[in-house]
Amino acid sequence: MRKLRSHPLLLIAAALLAVAPAEAQVGKSVTVKDANSAPEAEIAAMPHMTAALAKELVAARPFVNATAYDAFLAPKLSEELRAELYPKLFVHIDLNSATREEIQLVPGMGPRMTREFLEYRPYANMAVFRREIAKYVPADEVARLEQYTFVPMNPTTASDEDFNTIPGFGPRMLREFKEYRPWASAEQFRREIGKYVNAKEVARLERFLKF
Repeated sequence: MRKLRSHPLLLIAAALLAVAPAEAQVGKSVTVKDANSAPEAEIAAMPHMTAALAKELVAARPFVNATAYDAFLAPKLSEELRAELYPKLFVHIDLNSATREEIQLVPGMGPRMTREFLEYRPYANMAVFRREIAKYVPADEVARLEQYTFVPMNPTTASDEDFNTIPGFGPRMLREFKEYRPWASAEQFRREIGKYVNAKEVARLERFLKF
């Protein structure tokens, strides 16, 4: 019996499908709410928060990074109290640009894991993070750590799945993000998306993107 030979193009397509991950770019939340988008009432119910502090926090956001978030809370909550709050309410860190000090704000982050976070830069996507960090800790700890992190995504090429991992992202914004493709610059993004949401929301969304 003669063997059927696979067409070279089919083999290439199969290989591309095997390596092209349809992966979320923002870590999946397990226990942590995003401090830049969580509703004020939910924030007020967090450990050591009050209604007044929750209102002040909402007025101050978006925080450009976890360091700014920590600096906002430091005069109001002790280091011990912040350590109890951050497993519930945090600002995602950019895996490719966060400073060592920012990474160390992630709850349970020690010197060794900080070193591993830095070693594998630049991360192409969350799949790379999961694969590399899984060399050092079990799957449940990888899942715990990833919820504090994100890898910036290209808004011209990101999939719907990628976009929908952005906290507070909905169908309307998905439609607008895709309508203006290809995106040429951050300035274009601010101008076009600024037609639909205020400057603070534009800045919050822009954190998760790269141009």
